Amino acid sequence: MSTLRDLAEEHTALRPGDIDHLHRIAGDWQLLSDLSFADLLLWVPVDGGDDFLCVAQVRPTTAPTAYQDDQVGRIVGGPEVAHLTIAYQGRIWREGDPVWYGDTPARHEAIPVRLRSTEGAAGEVIAVVGRDTNLSTARTPSQLELNYLTTADDLAQMVADGTFPPPRHPGETTSAPRVGDGLVRLDATGKVTYASPNAQSAYRRLGFSSHLVGEELATLHGRLAADPLDGTEAANSVLAALRGEAPPRREIEARGATVLTRSLPLMPAGVPIGALVLVRDMTEVRRRDRALMTKDATIREIHHRVKNNLQTVAALLRLQARRVDSPDARAALEESVRRVASIALVHETLSMSSDEVVEFDGIVDRVAGAAAEVAATDVSVLMRRQGTFGVLPAELATSLVMVLNELLLNAVEHGFSADGFPAAGDGGAGPRPAAEVVVSAHRFRKQLHVTVADNGRGLPAEFDRERSGRLGLQIVRALATGELRGTIELRNRVGQGTEAIVVVPLTRPKRS
Repeated sequence: MSTLRDLAEEHTALRPGDIDHLHRIAGDWQLLSDLSFADLLLWVPVDGGDDFLCVAQVRPTTAPTAYQDDQVGRIVGGPEVAHLTIAYQGRIWREGDPVWYGDTPARHEAIPVRLRSTEGAAGEVIAVVGRDTNLSTARTPSQLELNYLTTADDLAQMVADGTFPPPRHPGETTSAPRVGDGLVRLDATGKVTYASPNAQSAYRRLGFSSHLVGEELATLHGRLAADPLDGTEAANSVLAALRGEAPPRREIEARGATVLTRSLPLMPAGVPIGALVLVRDMTEVRRRDRALMTKDATIREIHHRVKNNLQTVAALLRLQARRVDSPDARAALEESVRRVASIALVHETLSMSSDEVVEFDGIVDRVAGAAAEVAATDVSVLMRRQGTFGVLPAELATSLVMVLNELLLNAVEHGFSADGFPAAGDGGAGPRPAAEVVVSAHRFRKQLHVTVADNGRGLPAEFDRERSGRLGLQIVRALATGELRGTIELRNRVGQGTEAIVVVPLTRPKRS
């Protein structure tokens, strides 16, 4: 089914600003639906006719729905939209007899939707909210239901005035708390006139054991909060709502409990009559958040210590290499230093991340730069990267950086050795080509394809990758086919040079 915007742009003459306002209503109208115990349907007039199109729908979580089928995309006309036509002329419609949808009796209401101008004046009607209540479970309303319905009528009038929903504050991506979490209604002086059982329980967790009715909520917030600054902000939030403003959500912490509050002004017909405060006990949610933050900090600290330990190992190997007389032994120790340092790079990146993933491009660039600096060759080699590796999981990144380190070192040392790369002007062939190693990466069908290509002398005729005794190639082969569960191919490039192609699956097998 098409989205609200798609349907409105295709079938109506609504302006972009009008559609944005309808999006705000659809993003916050679960509150009105739950308070009304009714389905809400957003109807817009079809361009060039008397029909109406349903562009959004929400069902109540506090009562049974009046519609088993989705109504979005439905176009209606004739006598069926008489109540919508009246509401579209500017007044809330509540008259009429119940209608039947199959075996379900329902009561129709219609609320005009206005968009206020930038100067604050109520503008023209741009849509209609249908409020349809399932009457099959009708009963004598309780005190909770009466307060819900009274508040719903106030909010419905604010929809008709263009003052609901309030603007969304930056960073607020949900409509929580919701009606069922806890509801407190205040009069114009800020005193509690009603508190739902869940709201009463939430404040009891904060240490308030008396009944909320009759209490000045702003003063109570300031008194309960463990942090005076948080208490002042929570109190000011209530006072702002009483003045007709829509403040951001606030949390109150006390006695180990955390309660999230959302204060909304109640000002039907532009007259401030009080405020609606929704509350939700967030104690367990915040406890889990703190546990996750502690876990993340511990993991980052472990990566930091592993990085430090690896750097210590590399320093010891480097010190040992300086004391060794044998050139072969010194070269072997220096290779080990580079291998350990490449793994340390991954852990250094992980120590600065809150996830077990790394941005791999920066690691590749650092490894490539190090390979060009330390390789035992007299030729200056340009390192270049094409494409992007993107974000990789830590377990894949650690093995892949080892593979790339070995391939880059092999490309520089064996592809551009002084006796194998033509000197400038050799044989009258003109200037020597620039020595270059290119690392290419792209993702295709849940696989990472990596190519390390050089324009050096190429593989010798007698080269056999499977039987090669070089430790670096043995490491590459073992990691590529083992830890990475991928493939590797070494071959001569067309023209000049060598290329190594590594294909790594990005989906990891499930652990039993």
